[in-house]
Amino acid sequence: MQATDLFKSTIESYLRVRANTDELFAKSFAKEGKTIDSCVNYIINQVKKSGCCGFADEEIYSMAVHYYDEDDIDPEDTKPLNASVVVNHHVEPAKITPRPEPKKAEPKPKREEPKKAKLIQLDLFA
Repeated sequence: MQATDLFKSTIESYLRVRANTDELFAKSFAKEGKTIDSCVNYIINQVKKSGCCGFADEEIYSMAVHYYDEDDIDPEDTKPLNASVVVNHHVEPAKITPRPEPKKAEPKPKREEPKKAKLIQLDLFA
């Protein structure tokens, strides 16, 4: 696996886990026209524009999330560049477990109202 492929799979793994745990991001992640390849190209273009050579994982992940959240990304920012990416650690793709279905509230059994005792009013003057 090339370094760029490892970078791509690392980003994709992070995004899938995030989409599985964040409902708002899941909607962004499912947008039509957004692909992991374009996302990686966007990140590489942003890194090139910055002029920096090293980034924290969180910075790169935030660029990926930004790509999916924003609808007005300039197409120039997603064009492929001739670049290679070095990933400084190996990340196993996360196993995604489906979220458990929310438990439906069971209807509470109706409480029987206690029977009212018949009140008999005594008439003292009768």
